[in-house]
Amino acid sequence: MRVLVTGGAGFIGSHFVRTLLDDGLPGLEGASVTVLDSLSYAGNRANLPAAHPRLEFVRGDILDLPLLLDLFPGHDAVVHFAAESHVDRSIDDANVFVRTNAEGSQNVFEACRRTGVERVVHVSTDEVYGSIDSGSWTEREPLLPNSPYAASKAASDLIARAYWRTHGLDLSITRCSNNYGPYQHTEKLIPLFVTNLIEGVPLPLYGDGANVREWLHVDDHCRAIALVLREGAAGEVYNVGGGNERTNREIAELLVELGGADTSAIRRVADRLGHDLRYALDDTKIREELGYAPRVPFEQGLADTFAWYRDNPAWWKPLKGSGRA
Repeated sequence: MRVLVTGGAGFIGSHFVRTLLDDGLPGLEGASVTVLDSLSYAGNRANLPAAHPRLEFVRGDILDLPLLLDLFPGHDAVVHFAAESHVDRSIDDANVFVRTNAEGSQNVFEACRRTGVERVVHVSTDEVYGSIDSGSWTEREPLLPNSPYAASKAASDLIARAYWRTHGLDLSITRCSNNYGPYQHTEKLIPLFVTNLIEGVPLPLYGDGANVREWLHVDDHCRAIALVLREGAAGEVYNVGGGNERTNREIAELLVELGGADTSAIRRVADRLGHDLRYALDDTKIREELGYAPRVPFEQGLADTFAWYRDNPAWWKPLKGSGRA
């Protein structure tokens, strides 16, 4: 089997690729992988093996349709991770998010259609649903995105659905909760706070820290994607939740404890524009229909993630800059 992974040098995409090459994704053992990544600031070739007999790396942009049409033939499946994904950056400049996440995704689906790719998984986010005060979203909820990032991902989801409905593309969509784990860029909440603690820098907490997110270890997410790739139905959406709801303040306090610091390290800063209060996914569908369940206990996963950043400063120090969570 030949799988093409867009955005495969990013955080989640590279974990998917590494796990696949280690034969850690049931049903994909022995598969060969082509990674397509533009190596923007969030993509890092060092996230992947320098060499592997089943890995081909191609530096390129999903906005380049002729490249996709040249590259996709011969692949059995495409897993589409490539996206601009940081909310703060989308608030500052939405243009690149719309181009990459909407137009770029359309190019991916069009290339799959033209070149006969048999199976596609489009990786999306819970943020397309907007904010929910209580309860949790099922896959049938309307899309009510509140940030330019979330809006651009919602657009890509709708384009994906159109390619299934109009062209018969065998495509499924996954929407996941917040991911954490090794190799995540330091602009994101957990790695930002962890590396700030390591460096003795205050943790910049938006507002009162009451915003709630549901956390999912990247390894559990990648297993879910592989499961949907193998067994998901065309035209269907699958929520992938972690079941671990925490306020941002609680995350900061857990990390402070892991770092042997105290809560004086947490500094409140002006809140993000349009900051969604709470995300929560109902993932009954993927559990009951496909047999998925997360495996990584949150406290253990968080401790392991802290240890990874502590032990790998050479990876993250070049990425550090200003940022808030």
